[in-house]
Amino acid sequence: MRFQRWALAFTFVVVLLVSACGSNGADEGRVQRLEGQQLEVAAVWSGEEQANFEKVLRRFETRTGAEVRFTSTGRNIATALGPRIQGGDTPDVAILPQPGLLADLARRGALEPIESVAGSLVDANYARVWRELGSVEGTLYGVWFKAANKSTVWYRTKAFFDAGVAPPKTWEKFQDVSARLAKDGIKPLAVGAKDGWTLTDWFENVYLRTAGPEKYDQLASRRIPWTDDSVKHALRTLGQVLGRPEWLAGGVEGALATSFEESVVQTFGQPTPAEPEDKQKAAMTMEGSFVAANIVHDTKTDVGTDARFFDFPSIGESKRSVVFGGDVAVLLDATEAGRELIKFLADPLAAEPWAEAGGFVSPNRSVDPAAYPDLTTRQLARALVEPGVVRFDLSDLVPASFGATDGQGMYKILQDWLKNPTDVDATAAQLEAAAAATAGP
Repeated sequence: MRFQRWALAFTFVVVLLVSACGSNGADEGRVQRLEGQQLEVAAVWSGEEQANFEKVLRRFETRTGAEVRFTSTGRNIATALGPRIQGGDTPDVAILPQPGLLADLARRGALEPIESVAGSLVDANYARVWRELGSVEGTLYGVWFKAANKSTVWYRTKAFFDAGVAPPKTWEKFQDVSARLAKDGIKPLAVGAKDGWTLTDWFENVYLRTAGPEKYDQLASRRIPWTDDSVKHALRTLGQVLGRPEWLAGGVEGALATSFEESVVQTFGQPTPAEPEDKQKAAMTMEGSFVAANIVHDTKTDVGTDARFFDFPSIGESKRSVVFGGDVAVLLDATEAGRELIKFLADPLAAEPWAEAGGFVSPNRSVDPAAYPDLTTRQLARALVEPGVVRFDLSDLVPASFGATDGQGMYKILQDWLKNPTDVDATAAQLEAAAAATAGP
C-alpha cells in the first residue's frame, strides 16, 4: 500500500554499510535515516518463513527508523498483486518467487528499475547469473534475496548404513542403491507428488543432465517444442526411477496422495508406539535445500548426522549441475523507504538474521559463511555461488499458468504421467499443447 509520508524536518546519512567483499557504490553503500516513514512489503511467506523474514525487516527498521508492514499474499502472489496494481494501491516492495512473473510485471510497466538503487551492490555481491535473472531486456528490476538448491537428495543415514550402501554419484548407482534398499525391505523413495511442483523438480534435474544447459534454455524460452526428442528422452530416463511403483512409499497412488511436507516425514519422522508404521516409510526424498528446515521442524531429526544429503546424481557424462529456485525483491512504488529496502536486501547484512535462524540460503556470495548455523547449510549455500552448470527452475521461468499452477499445466500433466510413465509421446504432446496455450504473442 502507498502510505502518505509523515512530514520530516530533515533526513541525513548516518552509516556506511560494509559488505564482506566491499560494495563499490558510494551512494548505494549508505543507509538513509527514515524516521516516521512507513512502507509495505508483500511476499508469499507465512508461518515460520514469515517470522524469519520479519527478523530481517526488524533489522532494517533498527538501521533506518522506518516502519515496515508485511503482507502475506498466499501462494499465488500474481493474483494478489494484479488488482492492487490496476487500482494504484501497490505495496512498496514485493518478493516474487518467479523470474517469469518479474518479467511479466516489468513489461507491463508495473516495476521500477533499480540500477541506480542497487546496481553496484548486485555486481559486487552476486554472480552474473543473478543480475541476468533480475533483469528484463538489459534493465535491472530485481535483487535476489533467498535461494534454494533444488538438486539435493536427502537420505536417512541409518537406512543407508543398515543396507550397506553409500550416497551414489551417478544415475546408475542411484538405481543400484534403490534396488538394494528395496531388496532389504526399505522403500527407497518418498515422493510428494500431491504437490505437482515436486515432479517438475524431478523432471528439470533429469532434463538438465540429459539434454544439457543449452537445450534447457531453449525449452524454457520455447525455441524448441515440448515434443522434442530431448524431452521424451528425459521422461524415459526419469521413468527408470519414478516408474518403479515398488520403489515409492505407498506406490503410485500413495505418492499422488502425499504432500511435500508428508514426504519429509515419511523419510525422517520418528516412529512412536502409537504410530509405529506411519513414520520412516522411505530412505530418501528428493527436494531442495529447504528440506533441512522441514526435517528439523517436523521430525526433530538432527540434520548432518541422522539426516544428510547428496547432490542429484550425474547422468551419462553430465557435469556438476544445479537447478535452483529463489525469491527476488522488486520495487513497485519508488518511495524513499522502498528504495532503501531494496538497497538493504542487496547487502549481505540483510541475510544474516534469517541465515542464523536456519532453513535459508542466500545467493549473495558476500554473506559470511559463519552466519549459517551448521556445516550442511554452508555446503548448500556454497553450491549456489561456486562455478558450475546452474539453471533456474524451469517451471518458474515459463508462464505461471503452465509451470506453476495446481491442477493444470506441468503439475497436472506430470502427475498423470506418473500413473502411466511409459506413454512419453502422449505426455510430451500434452506438455506442448499446454505450453502453446499459455504462450504470449
